[in-house]
Amino acid sequence: MTTARLRADQVGWNAGAVTILAEVALTAEPGTTVGVLGPNGSGKSSLLRLLAGLARPHTGEVLLDDVGLSMLRQRALARRIAVVAQQAATEVDLSALEVVLLGRIPHRPRLAGESGADVALARQALADAGLAGFERRRWASLSGGERQRVDLARALVQEPDLLLLDEPTNHLDIKHQLELLHFLASSPTTVVVTLHDLDLAAQHCDHLVLLHGGRLVAAGSPAEVLTPDRIAQVYEVRAQVDTDADGRPRIRYGRSGSARIVPG
Repeated sequence: MTTARLRADQVGWNAGAVTILAEVALTAEPGTTVGVLGPNGSGKSSLLRLLAGLARPHTGEVLLDDVGLSMLRQRALARRIAVVAQQAATEVDLSALEVVLLGRIPHRPRLAGESGADVALARQALADAGLAGFERRRWASLSGGERQRVDLARALVQEPDLLLLDEPTNHLDIKHQLELLHFLASSPTTVVVTLHDLDLAAQHCDHLVLLHGGRLVAAGSPAEVLTPDRIAQVYEVRAQVDTDADGRPRIRYGRSGSARIVPG
């Protein structure tokens, strides 16, 4: 894998008359892992679509290595950017290996079939995702977590410069959540990932972007972004933030639930 620099410059996006994102800025330096946080409805998935070039911002611009995504053809984008959605879907009941091989399409001549090298890459990607021996398993027979890992393998064989993942831990058990996030954090590829779990984000991301109501609340290191006051402001819960040995925040939530009912 190679790597890239991604920058969203004050992007905004509307759905009809409704503002979904407004003046959001994000920078992912080459080889870093950037976590995008925020409650449901904060605009995380919409931002990821803009970063992937799947939608164009109504204001601002997204740049990959200082080139606007609007200047790049879709096939060129597909060679450089891979996306793992919250829940991969396919209309055809493909095998796990066939799904992974879809990631090689941008690299093949038009109308050409997969090569032996493509198949070898796909088998290795399945093994890397913990699914060795799953090559012939049908998509319909896979659990949600297994589908998520097959889709990750599909993204990996795309050999992208930039990997975008939308809440990839949602269908995974704890072991596979930790394995996935450790893999992303140690990958040389530039990664942008949306997450719900603040503690996992703090432990595995180099840089965090916090959204609320479609706007940027904070951006910086995990320690800079995840403060008790900011968690209360955005998530409306009490949290105690401690610091572990390597300087990363560890988050514990109060039993009372809403921060608004706790006296100051």
